[in-house]
Amino acid sequence: MLDKQSSFSSEDPEKRLDFDDNSHNIPSPTVGPSVNPALEKRVWRKLDMWVLPVVTMFYLLSFLDRSNIGNARVAGLQKDLKMSNKEYSIALTITYVPYIAAELPSNLLLKTVGPNLMLPTMLTLWGIVTALQGVVKSYQGLLACRFFLGLLEGGVFPGLVLYLSFFYPRQKLQWRISAFFSAASISGAFSGLLAFGIINMNGVGGKTGWAWIFILEGLFTFVFGLASFFLLPRSPAHARFFNQEEKDYVAARLRGDGSIGKNEAIDSFSWREVGMAFKLPQVWLLAVVFFFDGTVLYGLAYFTPSIVQGLGYTSTRAQLMSVPPFAVAFVLSMIGAFVSDRYRCRGYTSMFASLLCVIGFAMFLASTHHNVQYASLFLSIPGTYLLAPTLCTWFANNAAPHTRRATAIALGFIMTNSGGILATWLLGSLSPAPRYILATRVLLAFSVIMVAFCGFNLLYLWTANKKKAEIRKTTTVDQEHPGLGDKSAWFIYAL
Repeated sequence: MLDKQSSFSSEDPEKRLDFDDNSHNIPSPTVGPSVNPALEKRVWRKLDMWVLPVVTMFYLLSFLDRSNIGNARVAGLQKDLKMSNKEYSIALTITYVPYIAAELPSNLLLKTVGPNLMLPTMLTLWGIVTALQGVVKSYQGLLACRFFLGLLEGGVFPGLVLYLSFFYPRQKLQWRISAFFSAASISGAFSGLLAFGIINMNGVGGKTGWAWIFILEGLFTFVFGLASFFLLPRSPAHARFFNQEEKDYVAARLRGDGSIGKNEAIDSFSWREVGMAFKLPQVWLLAVVFFFDGTVLYGLAYFTPSIVQGLGYTSTRAQLMSVPPFAVAFVLSMIGAFVSDRYRCRGYTSMFASLLCVIGFAMFLASTHHNVQYASLFLSIPGTYLLAPTLCTWFANNAAPHTRRATAIALGFIMTNSGGILATWLLGSLSPAPRYILATRVLLAFSVIMVAFCGFNLLYLWTANKKKAEIRKTTTVDQEHPGLGDKSAWFIYAL
């Protein structure tokens, strides 16, 4: 696919190996005959074994510690702290305000501070805050904890997406993003199972069952956070599990893919590149989808136990019955990621996932039969948990260089969490349980719009690629300005 490929054999070793970010300036190459297939397989397998599980655990704990308040609510949190539905929605909302504010600065600082230091520090500190939620005695104490939880978790998801883009070529990225994002669906299932077991500790040490949910889960996060300082490499060049040949090979593959900038000046921070991210049509087309999907995603993450309880199950049984839809979501997100990477169909995968949400919410709205309503969760939950990692990958694939991409990713998550604010009010106080009629209508409309905007983005990128193909017929890569990034004619947008 490349008109001009770089070779690592004649480069300065320091320049070849010492990198901490990437910029997708050119399309991924077709692997040449000189590539060692055994080496190709070995390096990605090592990354999948050493980096991916740690990143996955980061996001599992992030989502678990943010959404377990839904399980605590069903277990008696709202009653014990004498909260109204409006006050509960405020408690959720106050998490998102610092969360959103932290996302862009955090992503821009990730390279400078080092992901191997910044991410574990955030994890360790929010583990402490999570545990403190279990000892609060008042509504005001809960609000303080939720504020600092949002502040410390704000840069995690965009930071992890950016971090993985330092290690994997573009067309190998979605499966890995889905692998760690699947932790969100696992956490939805795992949270229900944990809550089912932990609430039986009600009265132990003079604490309620919901308090133990926060304390035990926060303690585990804190311990894992300390361990992660020794587990996360700063970049492939600093990975202890690679030998020199493997470091050279990964550097060459990422450079050929455009995943390492040709020079530090292009990849260095500049406010101009921050501004350029806001001018990309593909960013704004998907930003709309991110907002709507964020509303759906967090609505289901926070309120699934309450929705299931409204179908006639007891508090304890509702925790358990919330598990199966999230388990299905995990399986579908991994299958969808494989198909999207294998056939390079980010747009079609996004539209398919959005359609599942449309069907699921339509079923819930149209029927009053509890079995049908419960079955609808097996469409809406897997749909939104497939859509989110696909959107993240689509964003990461189509913005370059580093600062422009980091800004675009952060903007996507700002929109996602803004949708989360809407979700907390929509299902928390504006739409009464158990039918949630207003909320379901809004989420159904949002899902339809998601299908449309994913289609618009796909059409825009396809048209842009056709124009770039015409430019490549009359010019060479050396004639272009080196700082064009994704605007380069040799940067092929991922469809």
